[in-house]
Amino acid sequence: MTALSFDETGVDVAYEGTEFRLEKELVEEATGKPYVDVTDHEVLKLIEEGPSLSGEPRRIGDIL
Repeated sequence: MTALSFDETGVDVAYEGTEFRLEKELVEEATGKPYVDVTDHEVLKLIEEGPSLSGEPRRIGDIL
């Protein structure tokens, strides 16, 4: 399971026992979208190959 924690400057990630941070600029570059318009599902897709997605995607702007 992957845990995501969003703040104004990036995402803290816990993935398979490893914790790391994706900076806002990296997320924007990888998705081609402004950080606040990226969804949690899109971030999961950056981390995992074929993630199990449940529920409606939520924009980072709405989460913050």
